[in-house]
Amino acid sequence: MSSPPRPHTPGPADPDGRPLRRDARRNRDKLIAVAKSAFAQAEGPVSLEGIAREAGVGIGTLYRHFPTREDLVEAVYASELDAVTASAPALLDRHPADVALRAWIGRYAAFIATKRGMMDTLLTAFASGRIAAPSRERVTTTIATILERGAAAGTLRADVDPDDVATLLIGVFPAIIEGASQERTDRLLDLIVDVVRRPQSPQSPQRDR
Repeated sequence: MSSPPRPHTPGPADPDGRPLRRDARRNRDKLIAVAKSAFAQAEGPVSLEGIAREAGVGIGTLYRHFPTREDLVEAVYASELDAVTASAPALLDRHPADVALRAWIGRYAAFIATKRGMMDTLLTAFASGRIAAPSRERVTTTIATILERGAAAGTLRADVDPDDVATLLIGVFPAIIEGASQERTDRLLDLIVDVVRRPQSPQSPQRDR
């Protein structure tokens, strides 16, 4: 079975919609990389001036690419979500769908755990709808792909709505952001997979977990 196509993410553009020049693209990528690290390490608000300084550009350059803090947070979130969603086909190639689902939601949970430094801004962007709709769709589409593979193989239920699984997963995030232990996070994620795993008949051998 061939892997599903990766979602297309348009390249960055300037405020007038023109594709960025190579040097501008390089500055933008550097700002996103520095912001990603800064937000992951911070326990509170992150200084935009500090991000610009660490990236080796002026604050004016940062604001040309990201006029608001929300714009920068959205860019960081989107760039990292690309890698998370793109990991699903490889997991499905290596593992049965139920194992792949557990591995994928574990990766997504680890991704969310690094967002403490940008969570206030991210929640504002979610509330405004700037991030929630497109990212929810990408996550739900990824879950749907895994569920479809599992239903065909008989390891996952065929009657599960992918958006319901996304809702369960998002419900775990507050505990992760508030610093839940890895043990508790693992228990919560295991419960999600147990809900969608197809019950085995008494004659069926037990799968290793």
